[in-house]
Amino acid sequence: MNAPITFYTHPWSRGRIVRWMLEECGANYEVQVLQYGASMKAADYTALNPMGKVPAIRHGDVVVTETAAICAYLADQFPGKKLAPLEGSPERGTYYRWLFFTAGPLEAAVTAKALGLLAPEDKRVTAGYGSWDDVMITLEFAIRQALARGGFLCGHFTAADLYLAAQLQFGMQFNTIEKRPLFEQYAGPIGQRAACVKAAALDDQLAEQLKAAGGGEG
Repeated sequence: MNAPITFYTHPWSRGRIVRWMLEECGANYEVQVLQYGASMKAADYTALNPMGKVPAIRHGDVVVTETAAICAYLADQFPGKKLAPLEGSPERGTYYRWLFFTAGPLEAAVTAKALGLLAPEDKRVTAGYGSWDDVMITLEFAIRQALARGGFLCGHFTAADLYLAAQLQFGMQFNTIEKRPLFEQYAGPIGQRAACVKAAALDDQLAEQLKAAGGGEG
């Protein structure tokens, strides 16, 4: 872990999740703020991430994009923080299951619903998330299991909890996910972790700086 980490982000993006993960890891990192529609699409950045989106990290010669992938990568790079179950353990399967459920069916369904683009009933079989009800039933299943295990998906806090709790917090804040007591019971305590509070404060401060400089959210 001697190689430097460069963190490409914007304070009003999914980069807030990666910032939280970096703080959980206790990582030393340099922040590169990119603007929507400008530096995110510039040639020097799209050479790293052709999607022209944030977040991304560069760790030495390695570039990692996609929020869940970055969280999983960082968990493995900081094994002492125990943010991922041991490789080969049964818990590792549970970790992968819910990390990628959140990054796949859950986020896809939430985005589709917010845009009014959920698959119609006769096309649900072609959608990776199936139906909205399928996703919510599965989400409740995962959270009930987590609460039965002390509040965490794998029995202790991991990057999968961080990622799922962050998605729930965002969704409930902006009404793209219903504020169900079960969701709040799970995500609330996780959102009070010191690293989460610190990361949010850093991003809020950065957002204010950008606003004052005319950067805003756009």
